[in-house]
Amino acid sequence: MRIIDAALAALSWIGGQGTRALVALVVVSVAFPSLGAILKPFLTAAVFVLLCIAFLQVDSTSLKTCFRRPVIVLAATTWTSVALPVLFGSACLLLGIDRSEPDLFLAIMLQAVASPMMAAPALAALMGLDATLVLVTLVTSTALIPITAPVFAFFFVGPGLSFSPLVLAERLFAILGGAALLGYSLRKLSGRAFIERQKMRIQGINILVLFVFVAALMGNVGTRFIAAPLSTSALAALAFGIFFAILGLTALLFLPAGRESALALGFMASQRNMGLMLAATSGALPEMTWLYFALSQFPIYLSPQLLKPLAHWILGRTSDTSISKPGLEN
Repeated sequence: MRIIDAALAALSWIGGQGTRALVALVVVSVAFPSLGAILKPFLTAAVFVLLCIAFLQVDSTSLKTCFRRPVIVLAATTWTSVALPVLFGSACLLLGIDRSEPDLFLAIMLQAVASPMMAAPALAALMGLDATLVLVTLVTSTALIPITAPVFAFFFVGPGLSFSPLVLAERLFAILGGAALLGYSLRKLSGRAFIERQKMRIQGINILVLFVFVAALMGNVGTRFIAAPLSTSALAALAFGIFFAILGLTALLFLPAGRESALALGFMASQRNMGLMLAATSGALPEMTWLYFALSQFPIYLSPQLLKPLAHWILGRTSDTSISKPGLEN
């Protein structure tokens, strides 16, 4: 019993580390590349488990509350699911990236067509932002991705795909549908009260599984920085640039909805679920695409810590802010 109690206490402690745990995931993954080779075969399984944990904690009451703002939810869903893929695809074609760097073009397009990360509402809540708005927009855009992602991937990438759009759609539907069914079933069996009581322990499990994903994806990042520092640094700079471009464009577009909502939606839109795309393609992607996905994890997992001062500054000047924290802690 003491061992079990110690393990549960350890999970609670890990779950309570918040944004610090995200930074630690990146640092450890880069510092110990051998872990990446060991954990890489478990990447797809880790993505599925992360999705299950996310759906396990989705509170239907929070969803119903946020549907009272249908206009902003519809606009945000259209922006992140349709407008962003069109915008980035058109920009890449205009700049000729599809011809000069086809593997990089594939990476950017898969990033653009991906839905927001299931962790986005929890991370937004950690920053004190409107997590409920993020949650409902996440759910609607995720529901669309088996349709939108294959369509835009085929339209912009076309022959550059090593898999058919129909297969991509089927895999996305299977992964998301299976995770949603399992997560919802576990929630119904366990009950809302039990899920709430185990919140920190579930978050601890979530962080450990997230470590498997991050380590598997970022296993060779450190060696690439050593072997080709200039090109790898340039690719990392591009990943940061695209991340903050999406965040800034989204925040500006939704500024009329209020500063807090605008920043929350910008944060959500920039957190693209590239792990889902990796799982759906079974990792059958070029090396450059893998490397870009790995480097894109830096802004994703470092941004909550980096953007906290900005979020606090905005909230400090918003007198009528109402923060809601839904039950989603992926």
